Amino acid sequence: MPHNVSVCLRFSFFDDIYLSHDRWSTVSAEIVLQTFHLGKRFKQRWAVKDVHLRVHRGEVFGFLGPNGAGKSTTIRMLLSLIRPTSGYVELFNRPLLKHRDVLLSRVGGLVESADFYLYLSARRNLEIVAALRGGVPPRAIDEVLEIAGLTKRADDKVKTYSHGMKQRLGIAQALLGDPEFIILDEPTLGLDPQGIKEVRELIMRLSTERRITVFLSSHLLSEIEQTATSMAIINKGVLVVQGNVRELLNTGDSMVKMDVRPLERAVRVIEHQPFVAGLERNGEFLEVKMPLEKSAELIAMLVAEGIEVHALIPRRSLEEYFLTITEGASDVASPV
Repeated sequence: MPHNVSVCLRFSFFDDIYLSHDRWSTVSAEIVLQTFHLGKRFKQRWAVKDVHLRVHRGEVFGFLGPNGAGKSTTIRMLLSLIRPTSGYVELFNRPLLKHRDVLLSRVGGLVESADFYLYLSARRNLEIVAALRGGVPPRAIDEVLEIAGLTKRADDKVKTYSHGMKQRLGIAQALLGDPEFIILDEPTLGLDPQGIKEVRELIMRLSTERRITVFLSSHLLSEIEQTATSMAIINKGVLVVQGNVRELLNTGDSMVKMDVRPLERAVRVIEHQPFVAGLERNGEFLEVKMPLEKSAELIAMLVAEGIEVHALIPRRSLEEYFLTITEGASDVASPV
């Protein structure tokens, strides 16, 4: 396609948007976000140091870490709210520093909690934000309110909203401008279980129905486990691990609950296997610490010995993995 030819695309909300060939070529790019040696120092203390992140299109990317690990500082650098001390950020395969306005126009963000004019309605708050961004078609506001599940309360004053509704309104605000990529910093912070569920379901809809790539920072491990496809863990400002959620959870030793008969014979077989790191009897069940990839091999051995295997249930959770990873990194000094 010649470079002077434009492509017209119709999105699910907003009027027809004309994209140049140059932007259309980047839409199909695999990598949405990438950081290189990213770091931020405050006086003599490095809050974040030498962080390499890579987020691919279509992912819900979980960004995990204990409180004070450097998550919010990293996100502020990703959104160009603060300038890195070292390294740089690329969005859509372009350096953020050189193309800030163009690149951030394709990104939505919610850092911790959104601020609103409490005495105004949700709709009016969104209209003000839209005007500051150069304006959007009126039906775009209707659509982001619908996405956030706030249509019925759109004209109510925000001061009457619950904390969960305010967080969903914050996400609706981040969706103004039809972003391809959205960064959410602790969107469930301070929410009750119902509010957490509503925000979780909204994030899943953004990914599955709207095809938006989501970067989700949280300290709630269960939420990341239920929503994220990939993740990274940061601890004391240093990136500890990054990868596919399921693949990471399936590496190393896991606790496996087994229902086998007869129990005593199964114990004798299992305890002699070199890949078994631990074995405990818990009532009528066995709890075996072992690599999950050895499960099929162990089952075959038990069956060959005439032992009935009724169930094998992996019990490794993201919480267990997170504690193992962060405790393993606890001896690493904070960046200085």
